Amino acid sequence: MPSSRKFPFAKRVLPVLVALLLAPSFANAFTPFVVRDIQVNGIERVDAGTIFTYLPVKVGEQFTDAQAAEAIQRLYATGFFSDVKIDSVNDVLVVTVQERPTIASVSFNGMREFDSKEIIKSLGQVGFGQGRVFDRSMLERAEFELKQQYLSKGKYGVEINPIITPLPRNRVGVSFDIFEGDLAKISDIRIVGNEDFSQGTLLDEMELTTSGIMTWYTGTDKYSREKLEGDVERIRSFYLDRGYLEYSAEPPQVSISPDRQDIFVTLTLHEGEPYNVRSVKLAGDLLGLDDKIQPLVEVKEGETFSASKTNATVKAITDYLGTLGYAFANVNPNPVLDRDAHEADLTFYVDPGRRVYVRRIQIGGNTRTRDEVIRREMRQQEAAWYDAGNIKSSRDRVDRLGYFNDVNVHTTPVAGSPDQVDVNVDVKEKPTGLINLGVGYGSTDKLILSAGISQDNIFGSGNTLSLQVNTSKTNRAAIISHTDPYWTKDGISKTTSIYYRRTTPYDSRDSFGDYRVTAFGGGLNFGVPISEFDRVFTGVSFEHNKLSELSPQYTPEAYQAFVREYGEATNSVIFNLGWSKDTRDSAIAPTEGSYTRLSGDLSTMDLRYYMLSAQQQYYLPLGRAYTVAFNGMVDWGKTYGSKSFPVIKNVYGGGIGSVRGYEGASLGPRDTLTNDYLGGSRRIVGNIQLYLPFPGASRDRTLRWFLFTDAGQIANTSGGACTGGINNHSVDPCGWKFSAGVGLSWQSPMGPLQLSFGRALNAKEGDDKQAFQFQIGTGF
Repeated sequence: MPSSRKFPFAKRVLPVLVALLLAPSFANAFTPFVVRDIQVNGIERVDAGTIFTYLPVKVGEQFTDAQAAEAIQRLYATGFFSDVKIDSVNDVLVVTVQERPTIASVSFNGMREFDSKEIIKSLGQVGFGQGRVFDRSMLERAEFELKQQYLSKGKYGVEINPIITPLPRNRVGVSFDIFEGDLAKISDIRIVGNEDFSQGTLLDEMELTTSGIMTWYTGTDKYSREKLEGDVERIRSFYLDRGYLEYSAEPPQVSISPDRQDIFVTLTLHEGEPYNVRSVKLAGDLLGLDDKIQPLVEVKEGETFSASKTNATVKAITDYLGTLGYAFANVNPNPVLDRDAHEADLTFYVDPGRRVYVRRIQIGGNTRTRDEVIRREMRQQEAAWYDAGNIKSSRDRVDRLGYFNDVNVHTTPVAGSPDQVDVNVDVKEKPTGLINLGVGYGSTDKLILSAGISQDNIFGSGNTLSLQVNTSKTNRAAIISHTDPYWTKDGISKTTSIYYRRTTPYDSRDSFGDYRVTAFGGGLNFGVPISEFDRVFTGVSFEHNKLSELSPQYTPEAYQAFVREYGEATNSVIFNLGWSKDTRDSAIAPTEGSYTRLSGDLSTMDLRYYMLSAQQQYYLPLGRAYTVAFNGMVDWGKTYGSKSFPVIKNVYGGGIGSVRGYEGASLGPRDTLTNDYLGGSRRIVGNIQLYLPFPGASRDRTLRWFLFTDAGQIANTSGGACTGGINNHSVDPCGWKFSAGVGLSWQSPMGPLQLSFGRALNAKEGDDKQAFQFQIGTGF
């Protein structure tokens, strides 16, 4: 929201001073007299009683020249009048005024940078707006405020021309003609006084940058006083974290070019010398918990003083006391410097304050999401002792819902009750619908298209409804699913789904009608939470499969064998059971934490097999801007009857989601008759991905590039053959495949976009490779 600034004091009092200086000329000189009556002329909107209250005399009292001057001063000071005269006629005091006009309307021409409603609201905060009394000083104040809004956005070339239009009934219309001009950008940032650290090192700590290749997107070259103040504080933290306890900086110098297009910033520093920690102590009221608090101290004697470790210690002690109900605990670190030895004695003074409990939890900002959807994620309870750990857990759980752009949880003391607090949960809604569009290209499937629409918070209930559609030369699929994350009050989720899938696998000779597999079915699944991060899930589904358009010449031999063994149509009921644990800090762009999933499927009726699956992910932050991600995935299928593993239940590898650089689904055995990809009953995949900041957008996690390496193998479990296709077209179809490459991830205005380019590292003769992949989605 635009901010307001106070106008210089002189402009507020100038009209009053002028009135005092000119008062004698407005009031006719007269001898003192007793007021017989008071008459007011010239008023239209102002009530006569208002004028009477400002007069220093009443009927029947004596009136003098001094009182006349005082009356004029008082009436001018109201701001209602542009002219005031006082006369006397036959002992009748006559007050003649000319009212200032009122503002009938305020409008803007040429304003594109701001919402006019927000600007009108901002001007109202400085006393200028529709229905207010108009005067020139207030107009200048409004013009000044409006210009400050543009300067805060870096538009130093803005020109503002106010136009006043007289209207009937002593009113005026005020219009501001605005030429916004071009945005001034930072051309140079100079740091003076740095001796121990290079300018480049310090510039990396700043959010503001000079213009570069990506600043059109990041906007970091747009000057902002608030951002510059933040950068000054970041540089200060940088030095304090390295022991420079006497570091200081002069106010930053900002200058602008004559054409108001370029901004130059100069920072002058005084580094001082680094200090080591000589001793570390705890003092204050430790509540007898010395043995619990002492291990929380991260600062060690003999180390270089570190502000980050000091702050981490303060936070750890404060958080620990918060879990015991001390919501307003205060920990104050106090370093005492020995300037000769460059050593510091550090003492942490602990004041736990009063233990409190939560009176009420209040939800705000949820214009669409129902209160109960947020409240059921809260681990802090009303009428219970305040627990900082539960507060943090509650905040994280609400954030992980994915329904909000921002989640802020804070406490406020209850007036008159020093042992009570209210917990306020303020959220900012975001669009929870998503339209996904995917495009890929391969040497086999050619153009691959996918689309989907989902709503993660339908009608604000917290339920998810989605429709996914995929189509390519060989596959078509449609899935509709609905998830209720709180089917029961205990947090048991329920997911219902129906799907349709049709597969016409590619034949290397471009023939048609080789075969078609059609499947449709539905399922019911439940998820049961067993801890804050763990969930057990179980369910059952029914599936009908049918093979059609078979051809002895073009249908893969593996599928002809399946029909001979199982028939053209099969029905199966599949039971599933699994467990997952998710400690990631974000489901969209995690930087730390892990994800584990174990599951098993057991199929009955016509198809008798089981499939065991496992997946493990780790995310490790490397410094502030880098993240390395590890992913491992294993699938193991086998029959428990006398028949062979059904080929239509094989798993596949290669391409997006497994081993990039190879054609999608191309890993593993191939059919000896048609050369089609068959997949296998066993899959092992491993991925390592390093996320790096994009040049010019080091602090923007929505735009990152990454390096990756993939490994995978598709084969059959014991007894299954690994065929290489016609005349062993593929030399080593079931061997390990490796790839590496580079990619780009961007949360674009159209939605999440990902580009990747992979290279197969050990491709053998007959392997199909796919280098480029592209994916984009858009929110609504």
